[in-house]
Formats: sequence, C-alpha cells, structure tokens
Amino acid sequence: MAISAAKVKELREMTGAGMMDCKKALIETEGNMEKAVDLLREKGLGKAAKKADRLASEGLVSVSITSDFKKATLSEINSETDFVAKNENFQKLAQYTTLHIQTNGFKSVDALMDSTLDGKNFKEYFNSQIATIGENLVVRRFATIEAGENGIVNGYLHSNGRVGVIIAAKCDSEKTAMASAEFIRNLCMHAAAMKPLYLSYESFDMDFVEKETVAMIAHIEKTNDEYRRLGKPLKKVPKYGSRIQLTDAIMAQAEEDIKAELRAQNKPEKIWDKIIPGQMDRFVADNTQLDQQYTLLGQFYVMDDKKTIAQVVAEKAAELGGSIELVEYVRFELGEGLEKKQEDFAAEVAAQIA
Repeated sequence: MAISAAKVKELREMTGAGMMDCKKALIETEGNMEKAVDLLREKGLGKAAKKADRLASEGLVSVSITSDFKKATLSEINSETDFVAKNENFQKLAQYTTLHIQTNGFKSVDALMDSTLDGKNFKEYFNSQIATIGENLVVRRFATIEAGENGIVNGYLHSNGRVGVIIAAKCDSEKTAMASAEFIRNLCMHAAAMKPLYLSYESFDMDFVEKETVAMIAHIEKTNDEYRRLGKPLKKVPKYGSRIQLTDAIMAQAEEDIKAELRAQNKPEKIWDKIIPGQMDRFVADNTQLDQQYTLLGQFYVMDDKKTIAQVVAEKAAELGGSIELVEYVRFELGEGLEKKQEDFAAEVAAQIA
C-alpha cells in the first residue's frame, strides 16, 4: 500500500526512528500507526533512535591491519560522551565492527547496516548495543585500502583512540614491500601528528591553491610589516604556493634568474653547476609552502626535519634496493567536522522517500 510522507514524518516524530525504518514499519502494519510504533519498539529502533538528536561527537577511531599487510581498515564510531568511549563494551563493539567491515569489504554505512553478523542483522545488533550502553552511537565513516601485487599497507592508531592513519605503498617487489612495513607505519605516525589533508599536491584543486596562495602571501606581508617595526629580518614573499603551479616554463625562468644573479655577482661559470641545484631547491621550497602544510609528501619529516617525506621515501627505497611509491592515504580524527544541525524533516522526507 502507498504510505504518505506526512504519515512517515508523524511516526518519526513519535518514535525518533529513522525515516526508512518508519516507512517499512508502516508498510508492514498496513498503515496502522499504533502497531507501527509497537513494531519499532520491539525491534529496539524506537529506543535507539530517540537518542538520535543527541550529538555523538566522542567515541573511538579504530584501525585493523591484516597480518600480511595487504588490507587495512580505518573506522570512526561515535558516542555522546568520552566516558562511554572508555567503556570496555563500546571498545569491543568498535573493534568488532571494524573487523566486520574489513572482512566483508563494505563500501557504505548502509551496506554495513544491511549486513548479517553471526546470523543476525547488523543494524539490530548495533541497536541492541545502543540500548545496552545507553547512549546514541553512530558508525560515522570507514575506509579500507588494499595493497595489490608488490604492495603493502600499514597503519597507526594513537593511544587515545582519537586519531588513526592508514597508508598504502606500491613497490618493485614483495621483498621491498615487506621490508618497508615498519617504515610505512612510521609515516603513519608522522601523519597522525602533522595532519596532512592530502597525499600530494596532485590532489589539489587549482581554485583552492590560488585562494590559499593569496591568503598565504597576505599573511607573510602582514608579518613583514610587524618585522619592519621590530627591526627583524623580513620573510621572503613567494609568488606561488604549490608545486602544481610551478610549470616547466616557470622553473626554466627561475633557473635563468639564478644565472643572471650569479652573473651579476661575478661568480665564475665553472662553479655554477654546484650552486644552481641548491638555489633551485630553495626556490621550490619557498614556493611550495601549501604543499608543506597540507600534503604528506610535501611535509618535512618529524624524525628528520631537513628532509621531506618524498625525500625520505626515496632514500628508504634506495636503502632497500628497490622502489616505493605512496599511493593511498587516509587519516581520521575523532569528531572532526561534526556539528549539530537543525533538520528540516519535511524536506528530508521529500528527498529520501518521495
């Protein structure tokens, strides 16, 4: 039978259950509101969903790595309070859920909720845990990355369970891949601390780069105004912010500018080849500050702050006699981006079940 959006909205407001659960309950009870309420309560959905308007911004991030370093899963499950996040039952739920996601390769929270765990619908199992623990719990997000042939994945979970990272690399051989496992974990530890948003500058959107470059230059110029007042050495003001902006033509011009400066300084041409590479590296460093801030490969390594992650990856590859290329990176920090929002139930109903 046809169930109106208004009736679904009414049942949701009465029980706090999800709209699709309300619609299914009304269909199953042939539109009988009282029976639909009872059905939702019998399934534990009413009690669990009544808590859904309470913001779940605490909880745990979990990491699961297979023993062969070929698959890694990262998840975030939220609770309302830090107290519940320390609860042993909640910790077991987070670990169990993460392993279930990894084993079955789910791509969405909906697929997870529709799955079967030990012969029981996962959503019913999860709601029973909400009822037992007594707080709204939410599987907010998860990600799984797999290593292909000659690949490796590893991860790191900070001791407080609030930050987790997984990274995948592609190597020239299984030998190189397995030998780099601890190194990849160290890179995950770096990313946990330094919070890069992207793997490399290649992930940048040009509009983002241009806007951030303008803001960065303005900030440096403002800082220089203060330094002038204090009589401090001024910071160099770059023209660019990312390697994505440094075209071949710009790099060629930079080299010509360096040569012109060396010529003006009367430096003998026979020693230019010893000076120019260092000057070019300095030019790139000055003009890739967004990469250093926002990208894993562009950041300076916390264990050797004279080298970028890209440089230490190349050095590790050379040490192992092979090649290592970082290909995937995921970092979750508990609660990032969460905010309580006011829902327009009528619009939500229209969008989801019209």
